[in-house]
Amino acid sequence: MLSASLSRLWFFWRGLTRLDRAALGVTLLYGLVWLGRGFKREIPFSRFIGFLFFLSLSYLLFRIAGWTRGRLLWSLRNRLIVAYVLIAVVPILLLIVMAALSTYLLYWQLGAYLLYEDIEKRIERLEATAETLAVSLTAEIAASPRTAALPASTRADLPGLQVELGAGQELLDRQGGPTQDHFAGIVQRGDKLCLRTVVARPTPTGRLLVSASVPVSSELMDSLAPELGPIQMVATRLATEGGPKGLVLPIGNQNFVRVAQITTRLRRLPPRTNFLDYEIGALSRLEAVLADPRPEEASSSPVLVSFSVRPSQLNRRLLRSLGEFAGTAVTTLLVVGIFFLVIEVAALVTGIVLTRTITRAVSDLYGATQYVQAGDLTHRVRIKRNDQLGALGESFNSMTSSISALIEEQRQRQRLENELSIAREVQEQLFPQALPSLPGIQLEAICRPARMVSGDYYDFIRLGPTRLGIALADISGKGISAALLMASLQAALRSQVQLDGRLSENTADVVSRLNRHLYLNTSEDRFATLFYAIYDTSSCTLHYTNAGHLPPLCLIGEKVCKLEEGGMVVGVFDNCTYEQGILQVEPGSLLLAYSDGMTEPENVYGEEFGVKGVLEVALRHRNAVPQVLAQTLMRAAEEWAGAAEQADDMTLIVARLG
Repeated sequence: MLSASLSRLWFFWRGLTRLDRAALGVTLLYGLVWLGRGFKREIPFSRFIGFLFFLSLSYLLFRIAGWTRGRLLWSLRNRLIVAYVLIAVVPILLLIVMAALSTYLLYWQLGAYLLYEDIEKRIERLEATAETLAVSLTAEIAASPRTAALPASTRADLPGLQVELGAGQELLDRQGGPTQDHFAGIVQRGDKLCLRTVVARPTPTGRLLVSASVPVSSELMDSLAPELGPIQMVATRLATEGGPKGLVLPIGNQNFVRVAQITTRLRRLPPRTNFLDYEIGALSRLEAVLADPRPEEASSSPVLVSFSVRPSQLNRRLLRSLGEFAGTAVTTLLVVGIFFLVIEVAALVTGIVLTRTITRAVSDLYGATQYVQAGDLTHRVRIKRNDQLGALGESFNSMTSSISALIEEQRQRQRLENELSIAREVQEQLFPQALPSLPGIQLEAICRPARMVSGDYYDFIRLGPTRLGIALADISGKGISAALLMASLQAALRSQVQLDGRLSENTADVVSRLNRHLYLNTSEDRFATLFYAIYDTSSCTLHYTNAGHLPPLCLIGEKVCKLEEGGMVVGVFDNCTYEQGILQVEPGSLLLAYSDGMTEPENVYGEEFGVKGVLEVALRHRNAVPQVLAQTLMRAAEEWAGAAEQADDMTLIVARLG
C-alpha cells in the first residue's frame, strides 16, 4: 500500500511543470512561516514570502480550475448538464433573484411611503390645528406669548400636543425670512424630536405667531402606519470635537452621532399567513430642522427610520382599492404562477429526458468504439429511436461492418501479396543467375517488372564452347497469368535446345516447336512475341528468328541493322512457318534487344520514347561497356516518362559481339 502511494506520488510529481513545482515549494515555505508565527518566531523575509504565496496560490487555483474543468467536462453528459444549467437554470435563478429583489424593493418603498405619508398627514393635521387656532385668536390674543389649552379630542389625535403663542419666529426666519408666515416639518432640539408647525397672522397691533408641536414619542409612533410592524427612529447630530458623544454613523460624506432613539412599544408583527410571508426589514431617511444648530452644523440633520413589515399586510393595502375584485386578482395571479411553474417543470423534465437520450446514445457509441479498439468488430450499437442519433448508430454499425470486410479483404490481399512475393522469388530463379562468360562476347540484361511478377522473359543458353543462345520474349497480358506462361515458355525452350542437339543449329525450328507447344497448351487469347538468336563467337555469325517481336538493333560499324526475319507471334496458329536470318557481324558490334516496355513510355506531351529514343541513346554511348549502356538506356526511358509508376514490364539485353 505504501509503495503504491509513493508510486502515485512520484508519477504526480513527474507530471508537474517547473512552475507548478515552484508554486508548491513557495506554498510549503509559507506553511513554515505560518508555523513559526504559531510558535512566536519571526522568519526573515516573511512578508516577501507572503507576497510570493499569494501569487503561487492564485496560480495553483488557476491550474486546479483548469484541471477540474478538463476532468469535469470530458464527459458529454457533464457538458450537457453544464450547458443546460447555464442556458436554462441560471437565467431562471437570476430572474427569481431579480424578482425577489424587485419585490423586496417594492415592499421597502411602499412601507417607507406609508410611513412618510402618515407623518405628513400628522403634520398637515397639526398645521390645520394651528391655522384654526390662529384665525380664532387673531382679534383676541395679545402679542405676549402664553400657552393656550385645546380640547381633549384634539390631544387624543395628536398625543402630547402643545400650542405656544408668539414662539417659532426663528423657524420662520430660517425658512424664508421675516416675511415668511408658514413653517411645517420635523424639528430637532438637542436630543428631542417633534412635529411642529408655526403660523403667522397679522393683527391690528402687530403679528400673531401660533406654534403647534407634537413630540415624537413611542405613543405617537405606535399610531403611525398601522400596516407596519415595529418602528424605530434615530435622531443624529454632526460628529464634532465638542459635540455629543455616541455611536458614529457614516451618512453620505459626513459622520453623525446617534443622540436619541425612539421605538414603538405596542407594535408587533402579525403571524405569517403563508410560507412566503417573510419579515421584511427596511430603512428610510427623514430630515429634521435643527432648532439649536451649532456654527459648524447645517440647518438640518438626518433622522434614520427603520421598520419591519410582512408582505401580506402591504398586499392588503395595495389591494384595498380593488374591493371585491381583490380575491379574483390574487387567484388569477396564483393560477398563472402555477401554470408557469408547471411549464417550467415540464421543460425541466423534457430537458433531462433529452439530455439522457443524447448522452446514452453517445455513451453506447463510445462503448462500441472501445470494443472496436479491442479488436471486436462484431459488436453492434442497439438502435432505439428513428432519429439522427439512431442514424448515427446505424452509420457506426455499417462502418464496423465495412471495416470488418476491409480487414478480411486486406488479409486476402496480404495472402495474395505473399503468394506474389513467392512467385517473384520463383520467377527470379528462372532468369539467369549468372551471365555466361564466352570469349568474344560481353553481356548485360535488365528486367524491371511493372508488377510483382513479370511477363517478359530473357535467357542465355550455352550451346557449346563457342555458341550462345539468346532469347527475349514478351508474354501477352501481365501479372500471374503472364508469369506462368513465361515459366512454361522458359521450360519448353531449355528442354528443346538442350535435349535435341540438332535444334541448336536452326533458330527457325526452335521457334516453330515453341509455337506448337504454346498453341496446344494455352488458350486462344494467350500468345507471346519471341526473339531467339544463336551467336557463334568463332565465326562471328548471328543466326536469329524474330516471332513478332520488336526488331532488335545491331550496330555494325556505322550501319544499324534491324533483325526482322522470322514470322508471326507464337501460340496463335498451329504449323506456322518461320524463317531464320543470318547476320555476319564485325568485332565490336553492338546488339540491343528489348521489349515494348522500353519504347512505349510517354512524356507529358504524349510522345513515346520509341525505337528512335533507344537508338539515339545507344549511338551516344556505343563505346560504353554493356553494363553502363544498359543502365543508361533504362534511366533515359524512365526520365522520358517522368512517372513514379511504369506502365509495362521493361526488359533489355545488351551484347557486345566480336
